[in-house]
Amino acid sequence: MALTYLLDILGTLVFAVSGAFRAVKYELDFLGVLVLAVATGVGGGILRDILIGSVPPAAFRDETYLFVCLLGGLLVFLAAPKIARRWDLVMAADAVGLGVFSAIGAAKAAEFHLGPLGIVMMSVLTATGGGVIRDILVSEIPAVIRVDFYATAALCGGLCFLAAGLAGLGETLQLFSSILVATGLRLVAMIYRINLPRVHSLPESPTELTQKRKAGKKTGPETQGPRHR
Repeated sequence: MALTYLLDILGTLVFAVSGAFRAVKYELDFLGVLVLAVATGVGGGILRDILIGSVPPAAFRDETYLFVCLLGGLLVFLAAPKIARRWDLVMAADAVGLGVFSAIGAAKAAEFHLGPLGIVMMSVLTATGGGVIRDILVSEIPAVIRVDFYATAALCGGLCFLAAGLAGLGETLQLFSSILVATGLRLVAMIYRINLPRVHSLPESPTELTQKRKAGKKTGPETQGPRHR
């Protein structure tokens, strides 16, 4: 569908811009900006296509995706301060890109006859894989497992795609309902600063805590005073 394709291209551009800004954070050179832009823009789709056996990946069969990523990197390299001042719009477009990638990932997985779990996994991977590659390249813990309601929104988009299919809706309605759910959840999370609960660090390692517990059991009876009848 022409509209879905245009949204996919838009999502690729916005993801590329967000990846290029990570290069700005670390003051990488021009090549580094382009590498992160391409990795973020098409990385998730390439991983998905390799895993489901759709080779060569779509990004290499339609090089528009690669050119769009390079354009995004070039824009950031030349106009980073101006783009940063409208970052709220970039993040809103990023939410749309997340929804589109989530829906397209689910649809492509369904096309290759994956099961429900496979469809949801490919939905999340398509939407977040590029960001994971970006963060690994700059030696950061991937943001999708550390902060933000991002991968969860993509997961919900994949589940919505499945639910729409079970309800007997056509592929078009499946795609757009998935896009609306993932995008809507991401926007709500951004506006209200919603995050998943985070695990708190332990005072000591599990091994040390276990050793102390065992030591306490051994010394416990010996520390008690003599019993008198």
